[in-house]
Amino acid sequence: MTGPPASTLDRSARAEPPSPLRGPAFLRLWTGTTASGLATWAMPFILGFAVVDDSLTPAALGLVLATRTAGFLVAVTVGGVLADRYSRRAVVLWSGLLAAVASPVLAAGVGRSLALMAVAGAAIGAGQGACRPAFQALTAEVVPPDHRQAANAATTLAVRVTTLAGPGLTALLAAFLDVTALLVGTGLLWLVAALLPPAGRYRGQDLDAPGPAAERAGFRAEFGEGVREARRHPWFLGGLGALAAVIATGYSATGVILPAISRDRYDTESVLVAATTAYTVGALLGAVLIARHRPRSPGWAALAGLAAYGLAPLSLWLPVPALLVVAAYAAAGVGIELFNVPWFTAVQREVEPRLLARVSSLDFLVSYGLAPIGLALIAPAADAFGPGPVLAVCTLACFLAPAAAALPRGARHFRTTRVAAETPARA
Repeated sequence: MTGPPASTLDRSARAEPPSPLRGPAFLRLWTGTTASGLATWAMPFILGFAVVDDSLTPAALGLVLATRTAGFLVAVTVGGVLADRYSRRAVVLWSGLLAAVASPVLAAGVGRSLALMAVAGAAIGAGQGACRPAFQALTAEVVPPDHRQAANAATTLAVRVTTLAGPGLTALLAAFLDVTALLVGTGLLWLVAALLPPAGRYRGQDLDAPGPAAERAGFRAEFGEGVREARRHPWFLGGLGALAAVIATGYSATGVILPAISRDRYDTESVLVAATTAYTVGALLGAVLIARHRPRSPGWAALAGLAAYGLAPLSLWLPVPALLVVAAYAAAGVGIELFNVPWFTAVQREVEPRLLARVSSLDFLVSYGLAPIGLALIAPAADAFGPGPVLAVCTLACFLAPAAAALPRGARHFRTTRVAAETPARA
């Protein structure tokens, strides 16, 4: 009896093992992360329907969203410490359950109790904030290092698809369901985010160590340890500063000034719609590109992508045709994902695993925390000095901050130590 041909054996020996991104662990994690992102996006959009049908005032909507932001900022710090102290899976579970329980409470308060809505909004924001660093750390546990860039790209791709398709889908559901039912639906999404993700390898720090529990360092000390770990990576501090500058200036300026430019310069709201849609489509394209592309200098390439956001305020500053505004927003969308995916991947690779959630929480705290400040200051600045000077400053900040972030040690590759190609061989 003859065996299989040698060529068949050779092909079998060379066959690649199945990708871990197709395994059940990552698919469960990806689905849970996507569900949390969809629920996070949907809540303010659904409450907008409540404003349209006069069951909620714009001021009340602003208060609920403000309490959600406050809950997020407090919980993202606490969640980072807890996700390093205990298992990341446990933090995802309890934070998701908190948001799941608070969502129907928010629904019950619409048109009845603003105080109840504010408390529920804060609880939902706390659940959202606590799960973010835990999800980031859990990705590093579930996905092998060589596949994390593709995993992060797949996650951000799902978020962008949600942003693009979500408004139409929600509007369709609103034709059959009221605001209360839609908000309860976000609670079901949070339930999926809480229950579906898999358990990781990390089980917490010294949970079985002898000695009294009082010997454990306090919250401030544990968060301070995460800050010290962040300071150990100069490229991280530079990149985080650049990201914060772009969000506080470029993102805020375009969010506040774009509607007015669309109305006053182009005499139509279609520029606003087209530009925001182009940004999301560009981000989708950027996620697809970075899923497989590996630049030789990933840090510098990522920072160049972040600097591309400056094209958005630049297009609003200059009297260009509407088509160029749309193109600028598309380029900004591509660039932001060319930054985001390598950035998350580098943090997961370079940061000490037991401190990963705390460093991730610092990332979200600084970047998300400055966004409301920028949004609050841009409109008064535009009223005082005019939109032109404000857009000029924002454009320069978006270009110069990433350029400055390219200077610290390790920024070229987003690595704390030199890559092998740059390290001289030992004699």
